[in-house]
Amino acid sequence: MQPPAPVPPPLPAAPFGGMPWRERLLQRMLWLVLLLGGLVALPSAWLGHAQGLRLLPWLDATLLGLAALLLLARRMSYAWRAAGFVGGVYVGGLALFAAVGPISQVYLLAFPVLTALLLGLRPALLALALNALGLAAFAAGAVPGGPPPTTAGWALREWGVVAANFLFVDTLLTLACGLLLAGLDQALEERGRTARSLAEEQQRLQGANERLRLSEERWKLALEAAGDGMWEWFPQTGVEVFSPGFRRMYGYGPEDFPDRTEAVDGLTHPDDVPAMLQARDEHFAGRTPSYVNEHRVRCKNGEWKWVLSRGMVIERDAQGRPTRVIGTHTDISHHKRSEALIWQQANLDALTGLPNRRLLRERLEQAIARSQRQGDGLAVLFLDLDHFKEVNDTLGHDHGDLLLTEAAARIQATLRASDTVARMGGDEFTLLLPDLKDPARVERVAQAVLAALAEPFQLGDDQAFVSASIGITLYPQDATQIDELLKHADQALFVAKDAGRNRYAHFTPALQEAAQTRLRLGNELRGALPGGQLHLVYQPIVHLATGSVLKAEALLRWQHPQLGPISPAQFVPIAESSGLIHEIGDWVFVEAARQVARWRARHGPRFQVSVNRSPVQFRQSFEALDRWAETLQALGLPGGAVSVEITEGLLLDAHATGASEQLARLRELGMTISLDDFGTGYSALSYLQRYTIDVLKIDQVFVRHLEREHRNQALCKAIIRMAHELGMAVVAEGVETEAQARLLAQAGCDYGQGYHFARPMSASAFDGWMAARGAAG
Repeated sequence: MQPPAPVPPPLPAAPFGGMPWRERLLQRMLWLVLLLGGLVALPSAWLGHAQGLRLLPWLDATLLGLAALLLLARRMSYAWRAAGFVGGVYVGGLALFAAVGPISQVYLLAFPVLTALLLGLRPALLALALNALGLAAFAAGAVPGGPPPTTAGWALREWGVVAANFLFVDTLLTLACGLLLAGLDQALEERGRTARSLAEEQQRLQGANERLRLSEERWKLALEAAGDGMWEWFPQTGVEVFSPGFRRMYGYGPEDFPDRTEAVDGLTHPDDVPAMLQARDEHFAGRTPSYVNEHRVRCKNGEWKWVLSRGMVIERDAQGRPTRVIGTHTDISHHKRSEALIWQQANLDALTGLPNRRLLRERLEQAIARSQRQGDGLAVLFLDLDHFKEVNDTLGHDHGDLLLTEAAARIQATLRASDTVARMGGDEFTLLLPDLKDPARVERVAQAVLAALAEPFQLGDDQAFVSASIGITLYPQDATQIDELLKHADQALFVAKDAGRNRYAHFTPALQEAAQTRLRLGNELRGALPGGQLHLVYQPIVHLATGSVLKAEALLRWQHPQLGPISPAQFVPIAESSGLIHEIGDWVFVEAARQVARWRARHGPRFQVSVNRSPVQFRQSFEALDRWAETLQALGLPGGAVSVEITEGLLLDAHATGASEQLARLRELGMTISLDDFGTGYSALSYLQRYTIDVLKIDQVFVRHLEREHRNQALCKAIIRMAHELGMAVVAEGVETEAQARLLAQAGCDYGQGYHFARPMSASAFDGWMAARGAAG
């Protein structure tokens, strides 16, 4: 910090409130007395000698000596020197008056006037009083030189009148001089105070300017050292001076552009110019304390550099217009890149570059607000890739990522620039179609997306096929809130998947009711097992050649206290998604094992019960299988007492999920493996070769029209022949007629299961059914 500027000392005041001019006046008067008095002294001495007035030479010499003494006495105070001078005039006047008479009154007349000039008005009034006293003394004859007493009282009266007139004139002159000089003193004092104030202000301004100059120099040096570029602009002339650091920042030299405002403005990115000019104008108008703007500047190499431009008006003219502005440019390109990276990480999917859930919600809010203003609708489409998990697990995550990236590009290619496709995570995408004037466009987009995704994906050397399921909801017909729109689209997606995939479905109020039902069932399923609402039923599996029954399938049922029987197709997916399937699956195994132990004791040691094991159950650890083994051991049962039914979908990703190890473990325990619903899923024969399957179950879709369709008969025969060649037994599901049973037996099918033989029944009813068959046989 700069020290404050020194304050000038006050000017010295003259005695009696006077000013220094009085002292200068005294000096000059003393010189005049010496010069003029010396010239007059010789004639005066001659006159005194001629008339016998010997006092005159001595008086002149005395007064001249007094003047010389006062002139040389510089150390004596002004007051004493001035008083000595006017006192000498007064004494000299009295002496002359006494020697030569009234003609010398001119000296007495000068006494108060000189006093007023040199000492002020009050001392002058005292001088007038002394004059009056002296004249009175002469008039009374007390002092030699007074009027002679000639006639009775007349000379005295005459003398008094003359003295009075003399005093009157003397008083006028003295007062006039005194008052004039008093006003002059006051004016000079005011002028002196003003001068001192101006001098102090000038000193202060000089100090402030010096501090400002030093501060500005330090500021410039600091900014240059920090790498900032400085500019100084004079708006009224258009001249703008740039520091060397300013030019270096953009790769320019002094010769590349002149010191003119339009030169650097021409380097500003066109998209940034309006905001820059607005910020500048607002500061020039005094509406902002400083000028601040971020914009891009073109470098000499053609690249654009982001800078923070800051400045301030430091001088204005009388009309308030800026005359001088200084500021800086700071390179913020790295900061902008960091900002862009942070924004991308917060708003874009890292794999596909698509908007993420956050940015989708932001755009959805904007689209709804625009729809409310313009009256247009919008659509939200939930999309899920079918069979993506199988591709991902089979070909690897790298290929899965390639598929997702290609799928994102294909979806985006079907949309307008104003539409949005966002990746929600995994293989889920959401499409936003704003400004929807034609509702039919939604289905056209859905069809185009399905067609684009149905094309094969070339993933390196491999080729993959997927499809998509799409759920559609509309604003404002289906919902007006964002969360409701997304929820309804998800519900419609569930319907599309449940209907067979590779299709789209619209949201309907019925879907909302179904979703609410699923939510209710999900909540109440947690209490179903401890509440005794779950139970098992058993469906016989009949040997077609002999009609004997040595197998049964255990099927899970839920008897809801209010809703009645709940289909497994409803609650099993809920149990799988909630994780309850693990606890329920273990309970099913224990109950089925206990029941097969009783039936083995009754119907022979070859009786076997099949239990279904969900693919979700294969994702848990081996502890569940250890518990199953413990259950069999506790009941004294061999592993062959239980057959575990699995689906084809499990085999597709068995290696990736660890299911292959669990299948091997089940076989180690002696259990048989049945492949359920063969022919409805993927029917990849390579998996039949890779894994050991004991039983192949033909799905009822092949059995249902077996009597009328020769193709179904041929397929069933081919499946049975293939299974036997691979060492597998065959069970046909959904056998409903005697003709179907006969045709299957003729084709060599081992077992049949279906309503033709018996519906699923409780264990006690199964015992009665078995007893009835035995009695009939």
